[in-house]
Amino acid sequence: MIDLNADLGEGFGRWTLTDDDALLSVVTSANVACGFHAGDPSVMRRVCALAAERGVRIGAQVSYRDLAGFGRRAMDVPAGELAAEVAYQIGALRVFAEAAGSEVAYVKPHGALYNRTVHDAEQARAVVAGVKLAGGALPVLGLPGSRLLDAAGEAGLTGVPEAFADRAYTARGTLVPRGEAGSVVTDADAVVGRALGFAVRGEVEAVDGTTVAVAARSLCVHGDTPGAARIAARVREALEAAGACIGAFA
Repeated sequence: MIDLNADLGEGFGRWTLTDDDALLSVVTSANVACGFHAGDPSVMRRVCALAAERGVRIGAQVSYRDLAGFGRRAMDVPAGELAAEVAYQIGALRVFAEAAGSEVAYVKPHGALYNRTVHDAEQARAVVAGVKLAGGALPVLGLPGSRLLDAAGEAGLTGVPEAFADRAYTARGTLVPRGEAGSVVTDADAVVGRALGFAVRGEVEAVDGTTVAVAARSLCVHGDTPGAARIAARVREALEAAGACIGAFA
C-alpha cells in the first residue's frame, strides 16, 4: 500500500497556485498550507471542506513565516519560537478541518523548513516539539534518514518516510536544491516512471546516474508543478495498474 500526497491550498486572497479541486480527486492525503508560506482562512476552509467531502486525509503543511518567499528561503528561527509557530499553524488548520467534519491527521514541513530538518537536529526537534504542543500524537512526514524522522521517533511520534516523484535526487538520497538546473522533473512520463520505481522497486536514479534506495510509505506530487493534476492522475493509474494499493497512511 502506498499513499499519494500533494501540497494544496497554496493560494492567498485572489491569487491561486494549486488546482485543489482536481488534485483532491486523485490524492489520498492533502498537505494544506497553513498561512505561513501560502493559504489564508478562506482557502484553508475550502480545501478542508473538499478534502472531507472526498475522504482525503488532511495534513498541516507547516512552514517558516515567509509568505513573500513562499517558504523556500533559508531562515534562522530560534527553536522555542519555531515550536510555537508550528503549533499555531496546526491549531489554525484544525479549526477548519473539524468544522468540515474531519481532523488534522498528520504534519509535513514545507520548503526550506523541510530541507533544513533533513540535517539540522535542533530544528527537527523544534518541529516535533510544535507537533506535541498542538496536542495529539500526529504522524510526521519526512525524508527517509532525516533528522526529522529520528526526532519524531524519539518523541514517540510516528515518522512516515516519503518520496518525491517530481524532484531530482542526489546520490546521498537528498533532494537536489531547487536553485539548480533539473531539480524539478516536469516530464509526465519521467514522473510516472519514477513513481513506479519508488513503489515497486524502492529506488530512484540520482542525478549522477547511480541508483539510490528509497523506502517510502507516501509519494508526493507537488501541486505547483505544471500540469500537476494531470500528472498525478497518470501516476495513480500507473501504480494501480502495477498492483499497488493506494490508501492514506494516516
